[in-house]
Amino acid sequence: MLKPGSRLKSSVCDAEIMVIKAMSGNDLTCGGAPMSEESTQAEPNQEQMHGCLIGKRYVNEDETIEVLCVKSGEGSIYCDGVELMTKDTKKLPSSD
Repeated sequence: MLKPGSRLKSSVCDAEIMVIKAMSGNDLTCGGAPMSEESTQAEPNQEQMHGCLIGKRYVNEDETIEVLCVKSGEGSIYCDGVELMTKDTKKLPSSD
């Protein structure tokens, strides 16, 4: 079960994420293989190897799940079979 603060590792690349927001029953994968708290090895799905970047937040379309990439990797992050997209940054007010 995913809960905020959980750190998960990819089994196909060096990627690591921290869960910011999640619902019960969410299934996170990276590069086509399940993510877990322990380091494991799996074969990547080449169609899901677009990469994830450190410091970026990734969300699904309705923003029911949000993760923060804490270590970059070659695999893309998916939730329940749908690729997560980078969250838009908010503009800060000008300091004039």
